[in-house]
Amino acid sequence: MKSVRQALLGVVLLGAAATVHAQNEQFIPMNGYWVGPYAPGGSGIFGGFIDYVNMINAREGGVNGVKLTYEKCETEYNNARGVECYERQKKKGPTGATMVHPLSTGITYSLIEKAAADKIPVVSIGYGRTDASDGRVFPYIFPLITNYWSQNTAKIKFIGAKEGGMDKLKGKKIVNIYHESAYGKETIPVLDAQAAKYGFTVTHIPVPHPGNEQGAQWLQVRQIKPDWVILRGWGVMNPVALKAAARAGFPREKIVGVWWSGAEEDTIPAGAAAKGYIAAGFNVAGTNFPVIAEIKKYIYAKGRGEMEDQTRIGSIYYNRGVVHGIVTVEAIRKAQEKYGKKALTGEQIRWGLENLSISDANLKALGAAGFMQPLKVSCLDHEGGGAVKFQQWDGNKWVVLTDWITPDRELVRPMIEQSAAAYAKEKNITPRDCSKES
Repeated sequence: MKSVRQALLGVVLLGAAATVHAQNEQFIPMNGYWVGPYAPGGSGIFGGFIDYVNMINAREGGVNGVKLTYEKCETEYNNARGVECYERQKKKGPTGATMVHPLSTGITYSLIEKAAADKIPVVSIGYGRTDASDGRVFPYIFPLITNYWSQNTAKIKFIGAKEGGMDKLKGKKIVNIYHESAYGKETIPVLDAQAAKYGFTVTHIPVPHPGNEQGAQWLQVRQIKPDWVILRGWGVMNPVALKAAARAGFPREKIVGVWWSGAEEDTIPAGAAAKGYIAAGFNVAGTNFPVIAEIKKYIYAKGRGEMEDQTRIGSIYYNRGVVHGIVTVEAIRKAQEKYGKKALTGEQIRWGLENLSISDANLKALGAAGFMQPLKVSCLDHEGGGAVKFQQWDGNKWVVLTDWITPDRELVRPMIEQSAAAYAKEKNITPRDCSKES
């Protein structure tokens, strides 16, 4: 029989082992939305994200031996709740939050100053505040892969190509139907700048949250008789818009959606009204990628996995979540090159994000060749990519129409720098000298 001293010693050793184990963990907040009108997007993206993180743990024991941990927090796509989740999670884990993915432009705006003060990166992949692409002014905000202004210039390039050349845009009429939120309003300045540059007219028509009622908006479309409609929707707003367009007799092949309007959850509920509809994308759908096979092997074959409806695996939103996972894990891996194979702080991960480089060769090694575009981030450029593909709904699936279309950087970058400089002046921020960053 053990003595009391031996028993106590065992407890102490067990506690010490648990503490060592806990210190070797990297905590990632999963602040998303699984309920409400935007749940299809939130559940799909965080489903792919969490599955990827769990696959890395199962296959590799984490990132260089550092286990990835996470905790969900329901934001309901609500700014106040998003801030609550951030405050609740920012100090969890041995080193605090690794980075935050708000999956909301409004929440991203609400966290900009907080994150800078707390030294926690906010990663807004394909959304958020566009001028945060200037890392000199926004060192902790990363609108990675492609921002809204880049996407919009690629979209106008696509429309121009369909019209037979950019010069053919002169005199054309475009309607921008947008979600009446920070997200929806984000591209109004760049659309206005493009209208002035190319000579088309643009009419901005807001749709109040969540977007169930659009009769008045599509009546206005019928009156304007535009050549093209840009759909800047989210959640339930998108299938409602496609059905309304069908009732109004507007051809869906003349509607081009943002990537938050270009998932199966946007088209399938619209039924036949969605056929022919075109949307932007920064990732593709499909299960024929090694990375998806690895998730199935290490997670779903073991009876685990986030997706109750496994038919969603390989969908646009699910695969976008896997993109989130790839970017997160590779930023951690990059930061470990400088700071060591251990749990890292948000400040150290910020360096990893800012020096992140994912080449075509890297993507192939990750089982994601053709799944997303290469990425190269820097102090000056917190976007790191910028290219966009366009896809069309054939009634059953998304069919990719184009290769990667690059943005109009000559238009976008000066606008980004001008807007960022105005923010720096307003907030009394001295922009960083990128030549001194390493």
